Amino acid sequence: MNKMESDFPSESLAELEYFDGDYRVIKPGAYVVCAVTGDRIPLDALRYWCVELQEAYITAGVAMRRMREAGLTP
Repeated sequence: MNKMESDFPSESLAELEYFDGDYRVIKPGAYVVCAVTGDRIPLDALRYWCVELQEAYITAGVAMRRMREAGLTP
């Protein structure tokens, strides 16, 4: 899906299942929410997530901070 398709409202929250290097859309939408900051992340800008926690992150730095807090990285 892309921004030009109108199967979902442009302001709707997507639900995703995260995998290593990929994700599956459970519920179509335009964005997900960063688990740490609460910022909206457009799906076409989503680059960082955690498979174990099933969470999305807005930046690599935010992702690393969350991984450390969760004990997933040294």
